[in-house]
Amino acid sequence: MLPLYRSRSKLLLLVLLAASSTQWGWAKNTNDTIAALEAYDLVIANGRVIDPETKLDATRHIGVTGGSIAAISSRPLTGNKVIDASGLAVAPGFIDLHSHTPTLFGQHLNLLDGITTQLDLEAGSFPIVSYGEHFKGGAQLNYGSSVGHFAIRANVIEGIPRPLTMSGKTWTVKATAQQIERMRGLLDQGLDNGGLGIGVLLDYMTSAVTEDELRMIFEVAANRNVPVYVHVRRGISGDPAGLIEVLELAKSTKAPLFICHITHNAMGNIGNWLAMIDQANNEGANITTETLSYAAGGTSISADVFQRRDWQTIFDITYEDVQWVATGEWLTKETWDHYSKEQPYGMVNHHYVKEDWIITAMKWPGMMVSTDALPATDRDIMTNPNISGTFSRVLGHYVRDTQLLSLRQGLAKTSLLQAQWMEQFFPAFKKKGRLQVGADADIVIFDPATVTANADYGRPYEKPTGINHVIVGGRHIVDSSTRIEGRYPGKKILSTDL
Repeated sequence: MLPLYRSRSKLLLLVLLAASSTQWGWAKNTNDTIAALEAYDLVIANGRVIDPETKLDATRHIGVTGGSIAAISSRPLTGNKVIDASGLAVAPGFIDLHSHTPTLFGQHLNLLDGITTQLDLEAGSFPIVSYGEHFKGGAQLNYGSSVGHFAIRANVIEGIPRPLTMSGKTWTVKATAQQIERMRGLLDQGLDNGGLGIGVLLDYMTSAVTEDELRMIFEVAANRNVPVYVHVRRGISGDPAGLIEVLELAKSTKAPLFICHITHNAMGNIGNWLAMIDQANNEGANITTETLSYAAGGTSISADVFQRRDWQTIFDITYEDVQWVATGEWLTKETWDHYSKEQPYGMVNHHYVKEDWIITAMKWPGMMVSTDALPATDRDIMTNPNISGTFSRVLGHYVRDTQLLSLRQGLAKTSLLQAQWMEQFFPAFKKKGRLQVGADADIVIFDPATVTANADYGRPYEKPTGINHVIVGGRHIVDSSTRIEGRYPGKKILSTDL
């Protein structure tokens, strides 16, 4: 609080300035006048400020104090630190709802792509306290996870905390009625401890999860009013049976439902899948979905679809369309068999998604974008390019180059829609995904004319062009496309956070 004499002096100055403003007409409004008098921790000056929710798109100055946006003004502001954003767009930091790389290296790559919040909602974790163990010394972005059904299943079925491959009993054995009830109790425990909904890797345990077990999961979610994030059971050429299964459960239990990477499941039937979701929502359900901006799928070679189903028919590809992630090499039947036997924990990129499918998905008004990034731990061990270029690819390819989306639409799909979905259940997200006074100061500053994803398969760690600055919690983390070490404003987001 200001000393009394300073408060009175400031008040007198404000009155005089307001009177002068009225008489001479040089200030647009009192709020701008007041904002101009403050000294902020950080000022972003002269940028094209775009807020997808209010549809603001104009040159403004942003004042940040204490991790929050304190002012958005048409007049210049004073700050202890100033970033000149002339000629650049200023937008809400990108929110990734579907990431599998809570690692230091993964964090570094995500920040350079404009990501300020990284969540693993498809797979999740258990116990929740264990998630983000790599960030115990400090995080540079925000992070969190759902309650991982797969981890609970491993605990109940095999008595282990976390399976290292996808080939054990966790993925193949049906649960008894007693085991299902034990899972119910652990799901509630995970939610009590801050899990952001329930993640279900259903396609990876297609033969193991019964109707009773799946219904139990939806019942818990409905009772707690949290989403189920599900990778649906995948069929041949976009067979909608897996989608219909979870749509019916969402409607009957009233559980909120998030369909993970719909494009990679619906395939050529993407238009019909989206129409079915629209119909379910028209009937009172609460369902949404996401897409990736890169075309290949990435997962373990020991995944159910590869080991226990006819993956070549399902994806309409063969061995030569698959890459071994660690080396980037294209496989043959011989190398596939070798890696499958000798390195069952290894990852593959399988190239089957068509550009037309992604375009159809991107046009859906509520479509969000996520990375589905595989774990990245070391620069010499490759992963997929999603981790480095997902959001810059949206802005460069789908907004600027093909003009499929307007810039405001593209930014909504990278931040606002995610925040609006999550805030229905978790209050912390009411302050994310926006550039508004009172919002969290998670901000990305980029050049719409040059922003480009440079990462590709075999070169997954190439940083984007045109992501100039990233601010997390009001602190400058990426400066001139270079990450700053030694600043750790990132926070673990829990369901109980306000």
